[in-house]
Amino acid sequence: MLFRQFFDSESSTYSYLLASDSGHEGLLIDPVIDKVDMYLKLVEQLDIRLVRAIDTHTHADHITGLGKLREKTGCITVMGEQTKADCVSETIREGEYIRLDGIDLEALYTPGHTDESYSFLLHSERPAVFTGDVLLIRGSGRTDFQGGDAGQSYDSITKKLFTLPDSTLVYPAHDYKGWTRSSVAEEKAHNPRLAGKTRAEYIDIMNNLDLPDPKMMDVAVPANLGCGLAADA
Repeated sequence: MLFRQFFDSESSTYSYLLASDSGHEGLLIDPVIDKVDMYLKLVEQLDIRLVRAIDTHTHADHITGLGKLREKTGCITVMGEQTKADCVSETIREGEYIRLDGIDLEALYTPGHTDESYSFLLHSERPAVFTGDVLLIRGSGRTDFQGGDAGQSYDSITKKLFTLPDSTLVYPAHDYKGWTRSSVAEEKAHNPRLAGKTRAEYIDIMNNLDLPDPKMMDVAVPANLGCGLAADA
């Protein structure tokens, strides 16, 4: 399988390109608007036909590349059915699949960071899950705005993501410490917010983070409800 991980240093965002091989259909997960030209250059070099672009949720710290990618490639843009963004081409719900040449992605509804957050499980010889912001490496996404809920976050992680096979690779939408991937087993054992913590303890941790708002929140959220197109006008 062809797999590429991209990093945007301004927002510490990871984006992911998946395709079965050169010459086949491909998809991007959580693209950043400022990196669109780079994605497209690589797609051209690898002879991939970009057919889907997915956002795991409405991001508050960067502007999405969904709209720009659709304009330039004609790809189908996808978000979960709970999204308030009416600009996407297609919505997906729990248990549905995105299937292209040799790629099977299953949608998992994992609210908590936001009320419309999804993770996407790649079914392959070595399964992987793209967790957006709900589960990070040795952390988890904040739950204090955009319909976030600490209890839902705990349930999404422990009752859904942590029930996946331990060997499942974890690829989040952000990392702030230099980690690039983890696994379900690692996060169960070593995530300081979750390992050995009860639901009540996790809620207390999340409700007392006292984090500042993302610096781009007032710009990014409205822009992303329009798939980033207004910001690029």
